[in-house]
Formats: sequence, C-alpha cells, structure tokens
Amino acid sequence: MVNNDAVVIRKARLGDLDRISLCENTCFESPWSFAMLYEDIIENPNTVYLVVEVGGEVVGYGGMWIVLDEAHVTNVCILPEHRGGGYAKMLMKRLADAGKAHGAESMSLEVRVSNKAALRLYRSCGFKIQGLRKKYYQNNEDAYIMWTERELSV
Repeated sequence: MVNNDAVVIRKARLGDLDRISLCENTCFESPWSFAMLYEDIIENPNTVYLVVEVGGEVVGYGGMWIVLDEAHVTNVCILPEHRGGGYAKMLMKRLADAGKAHGAESMSLEVRVSNKAALRLYRSCGFKIQGLRKKYYQNNEDAYIMWTERELSV
C-alpha cells in the first residue's frame, strides 16, 4: 500500500527531464526522444506534465495536451520497480484535475491493445473504448481510442 505522505505529484520542470527521459526509455517500446520531451514539456504552452516523486526521486510522469475542451493524455508511465503502489492512479487523478482546471470537459488517449495493465488502469478511471486505430504504433500494433467524460474525476 502507498504511504501518500511520501508521494509528491507536481508539475514537471526542466530539471526533471533526465529522469523523465529515463522513465520513457525504460517503459516504452518506442520512446519519445529527449528533444521531443523537451519541446512538449518545456516549450508547448498547451500541455500539462506532472511527475511522481517518491522519496524525492522522480519515478514516473504523465502528460496531456489541452485542445479546446479536451485533455488528450499523451504519456503515463511509472518505473517498473515502483508499479503496483497506486502511483499511476494518483497521477491520472491529478491529470484529470489539471484538465478540468484548464477547461477540459473530457479526456482521451490511445493505448496498445496488448497493454493489459494500462487498460485496467484506464477502465478503473472511467475510460471506455470508443474506437480502434489500426497499425497506430511503429511495430504496427493497433491502439484502442479511449474516452471519459465523467466530470474528469478518476
């Protein structure tokens, strides 16, 4: 079980990019480059990126684009050795709160059809499969398109 006092979820900053890049490269088959992360997190005014700190160390992050009244989740990852502690669910809740604060009325995302753990997480947060993107990922794997409109509370 998670000791919430030891967990900090806060806005990502420039000094977090090395740890965010480590998370990205550890967690994803086709990770975003450092330059892509820098551009999206630091230079794009239409994004919200949060990090999860445990004991002062960034162990995960999540991000989204705010487009009109929609928050589109781009990335969510927790380092493997920190999974199972509820951090991803806490992160999704904070992303939903941030989306709502920026005027979003719904959230969307794409997820690999094979990513059962992520599908369980997103379903537990109120997301529903609304479509399929064929060969969406670099390895030609399909992606489910998921949405939630449940007052952005996960």
